[in-house]
Amino acid sequence: MANPWTEISLDIYEAHMKQDNVRQLQALNEMMHEQLSGFSVSELMILGVAGGNGLEHIDPNCRQRVYGIDINEAYLQAVSKRYSHLSEVLKLLCIDLQTQFHQLPQVEYVIADLLIEYIGIDCFQAVLHHVKPQFVSCIIQIDHEHKWVSDTDYQAAFQGLQQLHQRIDEKQLIESMKELHYSKLYEQRRELPNHKELLRLDFRL
Repeated sequence: MANPWTEISLDIYEAHMKQDNVRQLQALNEMMHEQLSGFSVSELMILGVAGGNGLEHIDPNCRQRVYGIDINEAYLQAVSKRYSHLSEVLKLLCIDLQTQFHQLPQVEYVIADLLIEYIGIDCFQAVLHHVKPQFVSCIIQIDHEHKWVSDTDYQAAFQGLQQLHQRIDEKQLIESMKELHYSKLYEQRRELPNHKELLRLDFRL
C-alpha cells in the first residue's frame, strides 16, 4: 500500500499549512532560517523537505552539500524547479525512511521538522544511527487540544495520514536521543493558532 504522503498534492499541502488559522508554513520558514544558521557545517540533510520551505535561507557559498530527502517524488521535482539556483549544492533524494534509510549518506547535521510524528521515534533513531550526524535539530507539533489537523477547506486530504501519525512526547524524544548519546543543546517554542505550538529541540553528539 502506498504511503499516504505520496497521495497529497503539494498545492493542497501548502495551502493548508499557510491558512491564517494554521500558519505553520510561515512559522516553519522562520524557524528553519534559525536552524540553517545555527551550526557551521559544510554538509547537512533536511528530512521531509516537502516543497522546500525555508531553502531560500541557504547560502550556497557556505555549504558544500545540502541533501533534501522526501518520499514524494513530485515534491522533489517542485523543489528542483523552485531552487534551481542551488543546483550546485542541493542534492534531492526520494527515499522512504521506513525501509530505505540505509541509502542515506552520512552528514554532520540533520534537520527534521514535523517528520518524527510520521515515521516514529524508533525509525528516527535508526536514521540517526546510520547517518551519524554530530548535530540534530528537530521540530515537533504540540497539540494542546489533541487535534493534530487544523480545520481548513483542505483538511480532508490529510485523513489518510491517521494511519501514520503518532503523538510525540517531548520527554520521550529527549530520552530516545540520550540513548544515542545526544545531549540537548537548545529548546524553542513557537505558539500557533488553534492551541498548538511548535517545539524545536537541538542536540549534539
